[in-house]
Amino acid sequence: MFLLALAATLFLCATASATPSQPHVLAVKFENDVNPITQDYVNDEIARANREHLDAVVILLDTPGGLSTSMEKIVKAELASKVPVIVYVSPPGSRAASAGVWISEAADLLAMAPQTNIGSSTPINIGGGDIAKDLRRKVVNDAAASLRELARTHGRNVQWADSAVRKASNLGATEALQQNVIDLMAPTLPGLLDKIDGRTTKGSKGIVLHTAGARITTVDMSLWKKILDTLIDPNLIVLFMSVGTLGIIVELWNPGLIFPGTTGAICLILGLFGLQVLPISAAGLLLMILAFAFFAAEAFVPTHGAITLAGAVCFVIGSLLLFEPAGNTYKVSLPVVLAIAGTLAVSMALVAMKLVQVRRAPVVTGTSELIGQVGVVRETLGPDGLVFVRGELWRARTEGDPLPPGTPVRVNRLDDGLVLDVVRAEEPAAVA
Repeated sequence: MFLLALAATLFLCATASATPSQPHVLAVKFENDVNPITQDYVNDEIARANREHLDAVVILLDTPGGLSTSMEKIVKAELASKVPVIVYVSPPGSRAASAGVWISEAADLLAMAPQTNIGSSTPINIGGGDIAKDLRRKVVNDAAASLRELARTHGRNVQWADSAVRKASNLGATEALQQNVIDLMAPTLPGLLDKIDGRTTKGSKGIVLHTAGARITTVDMSLWKKILDTLIDPNLIVLFMSVGTLGIIVELWNPGLIFPGTTGAICLILGLFGLQVLPISAAGLLLMILAFAFFAAEAFVPTHGAITLAGAVCFVIGSLLLFEPAGNTYKVSLPVVLAIAGTLAVSMALVAMKLVQVRRAPVVTGTSELIGQVGVVRETLGPDGLVFVRGELWRARTEGDPLPPGTPVRVNRLDDGLVLDVVRAEEPAAVA
């Protein structure tokens, strides 16, 4: 009996060891533009898949494109991955445009869901503005060569890859499959994983895919990365820089307020983070610095608003130029810039006006406030005596006839010895 139980146990153990474990696939949601934050997120997940020895990593792609520098880093991570990388353009309605085409072509396997599209990879606004003719030829040739090589390596349509760069060719999923631009089309991720099971990837890797019935772990950007991604919105960066500069200027004009300076410092740091992440134009940045200098000078240079107007103009032009090197994906909204410039100009003008009014107002504290005040004689001025002014008894002196007690007097000046020089006043003085 004991021998039978032992044999049954050994048989079950052998059967369990012979049964392959369930495949594990990491699905990475990428519904965003290509920038340093999203690039860091995708590369970290590819590294995680390699670290955990997963069966595949699937990038669920939906992107309008983005920065070529970030795209290149993602492509390098895909090509270097020991774990097969699958790009799946999904859900329906998604697209892989511009930089997204390179990310797609670099994948070991490229698939699309129905009602999706891929293409439009012509380089634009690289380095800011329209590309000059000779430079454009170099940039386009370089981009076309790199995309053709990715397509050739993975056994896809090389001719279309070239036209996607030179002619901005764009295909729907069905056309892309017919023209061998993609490897296959599937309506869902589980269906895709079942379809590709047993395939061998093309290119140097030659990995056999084991994905049927795989356990899928879906990941998205963390809250912190989403916050960082929001902070690099060009409109927010311009707003942060504006509010930050305004707060610092107000604090410098009126030290001790604390709140404007603190708020300004925080906003400036947030704005500088965005400037550090995105490529910017030096000319745009200098124009914005000049605009802030004009705003700050308004309180010290009496130009009746001319310098504020100049600052507003510099601010608008500088804001529009600031993110030109980042391309069309990171354009600043003109209405937003005009609204911020108008608000800044009005705010700085009002603050400067109030500061000038305060500086020109008569002194209301200290001994200087006694000048012009009316008091009453308490001890005969002949010519020295005592007068009562604003609730205080002062030594005083007058010229001319002596002034008896009860005579109203007006203060002309205060001598160095704290003696008031007074004259007879016409109106009676109110005595407390």
